[in-house]
Amino acid sequence: MRLSPSRVFAGVLTAVLILAGTAPSYAQLPTLGDNSDMTSGAERKLGERVARELYRDPDYIDDPVLVEYVQGIWQRLLNAARARGELTSELDERFAWTVLMGKDRTVNAFALPGGWLGLQLGLVSVTANDDELASVLAHELSHVTQRHIARLMAQEKQQTPLMIAAMLLGALAATKNPQAGAALMTGGPALAMQQQLNFSRDMEREADRIGLGVMTAAGFQPQGFVTMFDKLQQASRLNDNGAYPYLRTHPMTTERAAEMQSRQQLAPQTPVQPTLQHAMIAGRARVFSNPGVDAQRAIVGEADAAALSSQPRVRQAQVLYGAALASARMHDGPAAARLLQRLDAVVAGDAAGQRLARLLAAEIALDQGDTARVLRLVDADSKSRPELLLALQAQVQSGHAAEAAQRLQTWVATQPRDALAWLLLSSAYTAQGQALRAVRAEAEARVAQLDYAAALDRFKAAQDMVRKGQDGNDHIEASIIDTRARQVDSLLKEQALER
Repeated sequence: MRLSPSRVFAGVLTAVLILAGTAPSYAQLPTLGDNSDMTSGAERKLGERVARELYRDPDYIDDPVLVEYVQGIWQRLLNAARARGELTSELDERFAWTVLMGKDRTVNAFALPGGWLGLQLGLVSVTANDDELASVLAHELSHVTQRHIARLMAQEKQQTPLMIAAMLLGALAATKNPQAGAALMTGGPALAMQQQLNFSRDMEREADRIGLGVMTAAGFQPQGFVTMFDKLQQASRLNDNGAYPYLRTHPMTTERAAEMQSRQQLAPQTPVQPTLQHAMIAGRARVFSNPGVDAQRAIVGEADAAALSSQPRVRQAQVLYGAALASARMHDGPAAARLLQRLDAVVAGDAAGQRLARLLAAEIALDQGDTARVLRLVDADSKSRPELLLALQAQVQSGHAAEAAQRLQTWVATQPRDALAWLLLSSAYTAQGQALRAVRAEAEARVAQLDYAAALDRFKAAQDMVRKGQDGNDHIEASIIDTRARQVDSLLKEQALER
């Protein structure tokens, strides 16, 4: 049995504290602000080492549609945190501020050192609107801006950040083995942390208070905080089977809920209207987080229920979207086509809903090899990542790889951390017979996901091609490869020194 990223880090921080030989002293919690001893640079490096493992986890997902939606919320929160002064210029520059998503169906989200956040699709699937999702992200963002993780780790002042990083990596490796992880988690002072609670109650209240202010300043409704609390508390009472690890790492106490209720009552009240867009995104998250055939069939079955037509429009859109996607994933093209037709009727007149339906239709057409239909549905010149990548995949498959490569070169020049785009560019170069450039693009994809060892391996493979005269006299590309190989080799040596 493999542990998901959410379960990994919930235990990793506890393991670090076990190895550090200390438990948090809640009575001596630092006041609001950054009083930690760990520098922001050290925290960033620590976070990168954990993030590198999450990128490698089979549950990691870079779905352009889901990523774009979550990023839209995330960027609004970051802008609000900057405007409020919660996000300092130093942390803004040094930290990653990246959300990594996992396909796990558990309801969980977690902050990592250095501005990395983990978000499980199980949590996305249970949110009713973007305000609820924003409340979770704002809470986690506030854990990072207040340096809560660094403050916890700095309590053992004899441990340097690099020693803590090494211990964290050891704990992370142990949690990949359930037996070793169980042995590591038994006994020791970390038991005082109440079953792997990441943060103290004071830190949770601080993240609630600041997170509420940030999400409200970003334009989200404060009711989202309260309704998400209510939803999680109800789940806690009715379900204790491990499906809600967020409740253990961020316990929904009565005190916290009451405080949020009182705070949101002071804020301007605007009725929260569920959107078709969020409902469809939640439906997509549900499909990806429940990949089993039986689960997919159950999702399709909901669309055939006679009572669906009497349900609210938002509910119909969510069910039909999920059912169409699930049908396509089970390679039932006729069913997917019928469900898409019903979905089009439901989302008519809603621009965001129509766009998601069109993207889904293009995605299904691409899987079926109908590249002409893909290019009719989406624009290859679009500045939106989902349309761009779908259209360029269709171009590569339909024999227009040169056009796709030119557009992708422009994209990765401004988005160098887009591993998916780099891999598509590698495919485009391969289709044109440009092997050297294809290998270099593959290496850049590994760099984007912090896998410097694999990246250096690909760069060396490219250098070997040049030595053997397989570069087609592409001297500019060969020079770029030499430079990038030296840079990545330097990063690897830096990591080795940290150990």
